[in-house]
Amino acid sequence: MPSSPIRKLVPFADAAKKRGTKVFHLNIGQPDIKTPKVMMDAVKNFDVDVLAYIHSQGSEQYRVKLTDYYASVGVNVHHDDIMITTGGSEALLFGLYSCLDVGDEIITPEPFYANYNGFSISGGINVRPISAKIADDFALPPIQAFEENITEKTKAILICNPSNPTGYLYSKEELLQLKEIVLKHDLFLFVDEVYREFVYDGNEHHSVLSLEGLEENAVLIDSTSKRYSACGARLGALVSKNKELIQTAIKFGQARLSPPTWSEVAAEAALSVPQSYFDEVVEEYIGRRDLLVEELNKMEGVVCPKPKGAFYAMVQLPVKDTDHFCQWMLESFDLDGHTVMMAPGSGFYSTPGAGKNEVRIAYVLNKTDLKKAMDCLRKALEEYLSYEL
Repeated sequence: MPSSPIRKLVPFADAAKKRGTKVFHLNIGQPDIKTPKVMMDAVKNFDVDVLAYIHSQGSEQYRVKLTDYYASVGVNVHHDDIMITTGGSEALLFGLYSCLDVGDEIITPEPFYANYNGFSISGGINVRPISAKIADDFALPPIQAFEENITEKTKAILICNPSNPTGYLYSKEELLQLKEIVLKHDLFLFVDEVYREFVYDGNEHHSVLSLEGLEENAVLIDSTSKRYSACGARLGALVSKNKELIQTAIKFGQARLSPPTWSEVAAEAALSVPQSYFDEVVEEYIGRRDLLVEELNKMEGVVCPKPKGAFYAMVQLPVKDTDHFCQWMLESFDLDGHTVMMAPGSGFYSTPGAGKNEVRIAYVLNKTDLKKAMDCLRKALEEYLSYEL
């Protein structure tokens, strides 16, 4: 199992805090947005004598209500097409293990969410990466590159839309290109859509399940964590119209018994959260994104494409090894008692040596703290480069 680039530097951050240094956490997608009160109240008011198991697939009541949510975003599914999971991570695990065997291959554009690699490795699945370019804002690589990487072992293509870690939003045209190649080779198309609500600049999100003709091939990964700023709830969903896939995934669900009951209570309540909540959150993230992109691109040698969605940016820094730089910032640097924790870029690639001069930054802090973090990073780069040269 590879270490998580998002969490592997935690011991150095803890040590910095013990020295009295304030650490701005831009390494992890843990928003400071308040979780909707209705979720908290639902748990507080959940009055039962026995905290019991729920159905391994998740309660029918909750799944039925979820179908209304999906209909509101242009996705028409039956409640039996949905399996409730312990976080989006478990949805991905169950989906992968239901569709791929040991030795099979999955194609994914890199950089990708680091756990795609870890989960594949733990299941004996081989990742075949196709590099997306920072010069192209990490757009979908040419479809011919996918074609060239398909072998007799290839069983699936996996993307995140909008993307963690790049913030790129795939267009309907790009999704249709993937649809064509998936149908041509009879592959599964996994799409992680946990950041669906966070799309900017008038762009529109298109779900893989809204594409006609992919009923047997499309696999949707979903989660409450980022949508409602409820990362600790650990509740997600695996959604597919492929009935055999869902029935296979339920076997894995039966082995882990059930998803967490309290979390389902909170998630069910969250379905009543009004659109105004998301409008306000999106407006806040746009402000943070714009501040981040402006500050980064003012720094000499730094390249930061403008994300179209989610709340991450993949950033090129003028250093040779961001693993060393990120650790150095926590161990040896502070500005007025502050420093910054970022996720080194190499952990979001499986191609050896790729991403060594990149970091993933999560703009999950308020604008005041984000500006201070950028001031820290600017000064740190100046100091670090004077040593490196």
